[in-house]
Amino acid sequence: MSSVVFRAVSDASGCSMIALLHTGAAKFSQNLFPRARQAVCSLLPAGVLKEYSSIISRKLASHGFGASMAAMSSFPPQRYHYFLVLDFEATCDKPQIHPQEIIEFPILKLNGRTMEIESTFHMYVQPVVHPQLTPFCTELTGIIQGMVDGQPSLQQVLERVDEWMAKEGLLDPSVKSIFVTCGDWDLKVMLPGQCQYLGLPVADYFKQWINLKKAYSFAMGSWPKNGLLDMNKGLNLQHIGRPHSGIDDCKNIANIMKTLAHRGFIFKQTSKPF
Repeated sequence: MSSVVFRAVSDASGCSMIALLHTGAAKFSQNLFPRARQAVCSLLPAGVLKEYSSIISRKLASHGFGASMAAMSSFPPQRYHYFLVLDFEATCDKPQIHPQEIIEFPILKLNGRTMEIESTFHMYVQPVVHPQLTPFCTELTGIIQGMVDGQPSLQQVLERVDEWMAKEGLLDPSVKSIFVTCGDWDLKVMLPGQCQYLGLPVADYFKQWINLKKAYSFAMGSWPKNGLLDMNKGLNLQHIGRPHSGIDDCKNIANIMKTLAHRGFIFKQTSKPF
């Protein structure tokens, strides 16, 4: 069994400090970090806290937990182990075509502790009702005909998503994850609408999500009328990539989430049960 002992000692000047001593070879449980940090901070005089915090960090790093300690210091605990950032692009025109079909299906797996991207799922999808993309659609999304021709159908892509979810450990009942979208359209309208049209089931994990616009409005006190552009502006962030590129939009969502988490925001589900 591992034990970590904090002992009060005196340095040459007589100032009280904390030495982190490790006894035992087992790992230091991550759920002890908040308590350990609190114990250290309560014992250190204010004048030497900053000086000796680096010593503590190096000690923890020597046992392989430097990154974990840094993450715990930077972010409050979130309710989920992982956030799955999703942003569809679909066939479109003016006036709008019906039914719309998903043509880009990106997901970023965001670690709920570090708010860093750990894995990416990204596929283009062959539309079948309106297989030819309109000039308006290409101009808006940057997706050209050659990017969807010969690609898997939505049914095949959904099967690949499920395989990816399983490979990433996201189907484990002990792992809490939730999708995050910029608005409710992706998972409230687009996916269930197309699945209903095609006679496909919708997996349960697609039935709860966080609408980033609502989360941002809770955190910042204003509604982002122009979506990602307003959120990036409100947080003084540079826009990543091309607007209406599904994968680039996902990267912007992830960046906004990380920034809000740095400010202490705790993300909660915003969708209502189906």
